[in-house]
Amino acid sequence: MAEATFSCGRCGEPLPQASGGRRGREVSSRVALLSATALTLFPAAVLLPVFKVEQFGRVVEASLWSGSLGLLGRGEILVGLVVLVCSLCLPVLKLSSLLLVTAGRRWLAAHHRRLGWRLVEWTGRWGMLDVLLVAVLVAWMKMGDLVEFTVGPGLWVFAAVVLLSLTASAQYDPHALWEDPDSA
Repeated sequence: MAEATFSCGRCGEPLPQASGGRRGREVSSRVALLSATALTLFPAAVLLPVFKVEQFGRVVEASLWSGSLGLLGRGEILVGLVVLVCSLCLPVLKLSSLLLVTAGRRWLAAHHRRLGWRLVEWTGRWGMLDVLLVAVLVAWMKMGDLVEFTVGPGLWVFAAVVLLSLTASAQYDPHALWEDPDSA
């Protein structure tokens, strides 16, 4: 039987076929691998020092974890919560959801996969807020020659986690949510 082709009702151009079959499984496997790799690197990104600040001979190193707890401890509740939620909670939620949506195709119901994808999209919108926060923090800390600011290894690991997360999200085809997992 011939495979049905669909065209755009507006311009008449043929619409691309869903990424089902073997190619869909390969893409899902790649997305699951990228998500799992990012989740594996995440503890190092959170615990390694992100920056080192030296002021008048006093050196302070901070990781995302210690920095957010330090901000909360000093009474900077709003900034501490933004760092904690946007840099720690939301990335784990996004990567875990993406991993479940792709790796859990056979045992996760279609409506749960769609809910997981909505969660991935929602958390992805907030993912760049922590990058903006770090940029503002660096600009604030650069007060002339009085303060020396050095990037730590945690920033590079966190950047790798962000890149893996963005790549995994870009690779995933949400049309696969409506495919039957047994046919793919």
